[in-house]
Amino acid sequence: MDLLIVDGANVVGSVPDGWWKDRRGAAERLRDRLAERGGPEGGPYEIVLVVEGRARGVASVPGVRVEEAPGSGDDRIVELAREAAGRPCVVVTADRELRRRVEAEGARTTGPRSLPS
Repeated sequence: MDLLIVDGANVVGSVPDGWWKDRRGAAERLRDRLAERGGPEGGPYEIVLVVEGRARGVASVPGVRVEEAPGSGDDRIVELAREAAGRPCVVVTADRELRRRVEAEGARTTGPRSLPS
């Protein structure tokens, strides 16, 4: 099963729905959407949602493991891509620098719009 790593801050921030008022609540809504609808076409996936900052404290649920970044979410995402080591890995983000970094680790990338709405 492919590993799908979701850049929570970037995906939540891609939709101007008031997420900045409640970052943790926005991350929980994203987690629940991922648990219900899965990832981009081509799954099934093991889904890991990476959260940081004020979005910390979001619990994992069946189908979505939540990883709290102790510092930079981008750094944790790169670590997870590196740990995948040969396993197919897809990172969902629109962050160009993060895309470059995870692609150097062998991961593929896709944008937030690839997730089911």
